[in-house]
Amino acid sequence: MQAWFRRALCAGLLAVAAQAADAAPALLIAVEDDWPPYSARGADGAAQGLAPQLAREAFRRRGVEVRFVLVPFARCLMLARVGRADGCLSATITDDNREQFWWHQTPMFTEELAIFALAAGGAGLGLRDLAGRRVGITQDYTYPSVFMRDPKIVKSVAHSDEDLIRMLLARRVDYVLMNARPGQLRIRGNPFAAGRVRQAGRISQDGFWLAFSKARPKGRAYADQFEAGLRAMRGDGSYERMLRRFQPAPSAK
Repeated sequence: MQAWFRRALCAGLLAVAAQAADAAPALLIAVEDDWPPYSARGADGAAQGLAPQLAREAFRRRGVEVRFVLVPFARCLMLARVGRADGCLSATITDDNREQFWWHQTPMFTEELAIFALAAGGAGLGLRDLAGRRVGITQDYTYPSVFMRDPKIVKSVAHSDEDLIRMLLARRVDYVLMNARPGQLRIRGNPFAAGRVRQAGRISQDGFWLAFSKARPKGRAYADQFEAGLRAMRGDGSYERMLRRFQPAPSAK
């Protein structure tokens, strides 16, 4: 083998090795698997909804590849907390989890935390109206601290929002808390609940974030990159266009 060819071959191999070393592995984000329209498992098994689309596009603009693992929400937070995933979609910031994760500055979107009741129940309800009442909530969801710490509210925990609706229909609770759009979708898709369960009030309008793992060495840097990508999307209008596809105004019925 001639000397010039050996030098060229070595240079090529070194370049390939350098590219492989520089190529960062795909960012692994855990995503709740049953919270449409924000995140859900599609018919093909892939992550669908506003949250994964936002995350993928924001990171694409920063040159970061993303892959998703679909899990129940409780497992989503756990994977990010212990460092088995780089982050979890989508969480609200509470007094209990504020120091557990890295947070980007701007929320991905906001969503109403609504009170649902049987159709014959009240209307215009708020947090104060829940005192002394049995209120259904979903296990390990992130609810406002002021609600969770109110000892006057009797909280009944269900495994899922679907279970909450069943509890309400069986009159095992007086009210249930669900986010407005996901709740309305579930009610419309449940023949036993449609026309019998309706929104009766609201607790809060909450922001939702991608919670980044503090157990991963680049967690804080990824939070900053995501914030930059999200701001770029807001700046060119693509964020608003994406939001309109997934956040039609919820029905009041």
